[in-house]
Amino acid sequence: MARIRRNAHWVVALAGVVSLAYAAGTMSGKFPALSVSHARDTEVAQVPAEAQALSSGFRHAARVALPAMVSIDVRGKAQHVNAQGGDGEEQFQGSPFGDLFKNDPRLKEFFGRSIPKQMPRMHGMGSGFVIDPSGIVMTANHVVANADRVTVKLHDGREYEATDIKTDPLTDVAILRIKADEKLHALALGDSDRLEIGDWVLAIGSPFGLDATVTAGIISAKGRGPGITKREDFLQTDAAINPGNSGGPLINLNGEVIGINTAISTRSGGYDGVGFAVPINLAKWVADQLVEKGHVTRAYLGVGIQPLDSELAKNFGVPMGKGAVVTKVMPDSPAAEGKLEQGDVVLKFNDKEVHGTRDLQSIVERVKVGSSYPMEILRDGKHVTLHINVKEMPKNFAMSGAGETLVPGRTEEEAPQTDNFDELGIAIESPRPEVLKQLGYESSEKGVLVTSVKEDSPAAQVGIREGMLIEMVGSKKVHSPDEFREAIKGMSLDKGIRLFVASPRGGQFVVIHK
Repeated sequence: MARIRRNAHWVVALAGVVSLAYAAGTMSGKFPALSVSHARDTEVAQVPAEAQALSSGFRHAARVALPAMVSIDVRGKAQHVNAQGGDGEEQFQGSPFGDLFKNDPRLKEFFGRSIPKQMPRMHGMGSGFVIDPSGIVMTANHVVANADRVTVKLHDGREYEATDIKTDPLTDVAILRIKADEKLHALALGDSDRLEIGDWVLAIGSPFGLDATVTAGIISAKGRGPGITKREDFLQTDAAINPGNSGGPLINLNGEVIGINTAISTRSGGYDGVGFAVPINLAKWVADQLVEKGHVTRAYLGVGIQPLDSELAKNFGVPMGKGAVVTKVMPDSPAAEGKLEQGDVVLKFNDKEVHGTRDLQSIVERVKVGSSYPMEILRDGKHVTLHINVKEMPKNFAMSGAGETLVPGRTEEEAPQTDNFDELGIAIESPRPEVLKQLGYESSEKGVLVTSVKEDSPAAQVGIREGMLIEMVGSKKVHSPDEFREAIKGMSLDKGIRLFVASPRGGQFVVIHK
């Protein structure tokens, strides 16, 4: 405090010296005396018309959007923790506090003794916006998930308790209903498909509980999939989004909603320049169903799919950035009934070009259940058109990702003959049903089992591991080491050998090079 006071004295003293010097200079004629008229005569640099126009655009968009903004107060049930007490690290695993316990044993000791078996009731804050004058509010699912009381505060200060909450966790979209005394100001929904990278946007919400805060930025990227939800096609923006902004609108300069603020990428817990928003076209499709039916119905194909990286695109003969390759066709699925095969590259569905796995998934899920749609594929270098009759996606439907496992231990007496392919760096064998079952594969899985992989070999470099199944070489399915050997005849590591490899958790195509 002494240092602060001394510094304050220096500031006051310095201000006094400046005042005295200026007064002395004025009296001596060295400095001109200031006056109102003199200040008016001073030339001020004019702001360019373009900048004034941009500022006017921001003001217009904010004026249009702010009356439709709401703050959301969430009260939830008491949170239960590990009934065994634990040491704190387990109880807070996955939270921002988890790493603290790894580095400070005192916290383990303290929380191991003092954490109650039941934490206080949840209390959260978020944002939202009115999309229908009757009182329908759109927000993010994670803002209201597990809430037993949601209070909506309008921009003018009126508060209402939400009477109906419908959510879609797959896209992180939710709608609320409130019974207002009169029609409310609603925001117009724009067209997120027309957005371009570099377009100006405003993010509006209640960060840190500060109602109706507006920040500006641009669309930094489109089609992002950072692993936040199961259905991802996020808009990325550098408009500041902070805790409490979730569920608020991302708007264009016309004041139209083009996204729902959802998440931030941060190392500090606050704004780091990267935010994500659900495109409004996707959110509107979800909201329409939530309003009409209370849940979302999605169509499905019943396939596993993989994006095409540069190596796979070159090997399949597909332009980079187009298509998605089929890694698995589920029995009795729409894809199986439509004769889709493993290794087919989907180029179009319902006459819409496919630019990756998320693109195909998004296109398929939004078509009408029970209808037939054309699908253009590339099979063995030839363009083929199939007709797929899509069905409603079963509940809890999900495709698992690729993984790896190890071959279980065996005695020498029961070990089958293995075939070595030194150039690739692998040894393979024909798997027995009991071995596949022990590894966790389905009984329908076919292929050759990888029993060893040489370190730093071509196979190891693309992620092939012991316990994986090689099901295809190029476009040929293989069921034995002899079929594998026959399939790779004439193929060269210089040009690349395409394999389909699988584990109990899924499969993918890889291209092996020298």
